[in-house]
Amino acid sequence: MISQAQDKHWMDVRSLDSSIVLDLRYATTNNFVQEKLYECGRCYLRTEVAEALVKVHQDLKQQGYGGLKMYDCYRPRSVQWKLWNKVPNPRYVADPRKGSMHNRGAAVDLTIIDRNGQELPMGTEYDFFGEEAHYDYTKHPEDVLKNRRLLREAMSKHGFNGIRTEWWHFSYGLKSYNLSDFQWKCP
Repeated sequence: MISQAQDKHWMDVRSLDSSIVLDLRYATTNNFVQEKLYECGRCYLRTEVAEALVKVHQDLKQQGYGGLKMYDCYRPRSVQWKLWNKVPNPRYVADPRKGSMHNRGAAVDLTIIDRNGQELPMGTEYDFFGEEAHYDYTKHPEDVLKNRRLLREAMSKHGFNGIRTEWWHFSYGLKSYNLSDFQWKCP
């Protein structure tokens, strides 16, 4: 659970902007391990990361899009171990002994939605483990490549860096954070 001392360092992004859409896959069985890993879905991030993410969301809305849809945010290492046990490949899942940027509250998995709440085509589903999900895969239709560029440019503008193997994953690069194992409260 989050202690009072931790509260000032963590932010639920929907408390900053309730129009950010949550589709937190690890709070459901709609994920690559096909099991519910979070008791309830919350999008916690380090405060600076959450504030930067809201700026991305608002920029996209000003451009006529619906904004961001979140697939995953902060992830406790207990969940990282479950993912690693299913896919022990550091190209796709960070080794929990070292921890990931998700375990630090500085990474997000997300996509862009249109004004009607529909996801923009990105060429693969979230958590697709194959080269078609790589950012530098160029055999997709031009609209998919354009959408991927839009996402990367919007995130980069506010301090987030993508990775080559997952079009949906971005880490905040303007500050470093320690690993954390806190668990959030569920209703």
